[in-house]
This record gives sequence, structure tokens and C-alpha cells, in this order.
Amino acid sequence: MKKEELVHLHLLLAQLKKHCEENGAGCDFAKYNDLGISPFQVHRSKEEHKQAVFVLGAELASLAARDNSPFL
Repeated sequence: MKKEELVHLHLLLAQLKKHCEENGAGCDFAKYNDLGISPFQVHRSKEEHKQAVFVLGAELASLAARDNSPFL
């Protein structure tokens, strides 16, 4: 995957994160926040964006897998 595509995916996942936070979905994005990277920081390395995508994806998948998830 090209860096531009990875940054775009990071942006989409960050928008889902924001939606979850605004609607009280009970997500814990501490690991993502600890990375200190935003999808708008396009100067950051491809590997940093890839790590952010994996961390965000894992938390969002965990949320979707919960029985009481309001998003299912």
C-alpha cells in the first residue's frame, strides 16, 4: 500500500474514532493517543501511519465485537 493510501485510511479510521467518542461508545483509544500521530501529519513516516492504522483498527474491531455494541 502506498503512503498516500495509508494516510487516507488513517483519516477514515480517525473519523470513526471521533464518531465513537462523540456518541459515547465506550472506546479506549489510549494506545492510539500515546502514538502522538494524526492523519494530518503527512510528513510522518509510512511506518508511523501504519502503526496508527493497526492500533485504531484493533480498537474499533474490539468495539464491534462486543455484545452490547450500539454499532451492530
